[in-house]
Amino acid sequence: MANHKSAIKRIRQTEARNLRNRYYAKTMRNAVRNLRKETDPAKAAENYKKVSAMLDKLGRKHVISKNKASNLKSKLAKHINKLNAAK
Repeated sequence: MANHKSAIKRIRQTEARNLRNRYYAKTMRNAVRNLRKETDPAKAAENYKKVSAMLDKLGRKHVISKNKASNLKSKLAKHINKLNAAK
């Protein structure tokens, strides 16, 4: 167990950040999953804007890496383009 006040506080902060990051990572995964299931091009394009903004924000905050955010956005854009082409 930590003996210093600062170490105890650091443990509290780490637990709080860990919980917050897990929540946002799970929310992001669900949003990406729902967007991949989407078959309507109009709804998919609308949702893509929201998911893209979410991915960018999580990349900036280091919840996920910037490259992972970029790769996910690219794959989702390809999915939406396929939907539009199939119309």
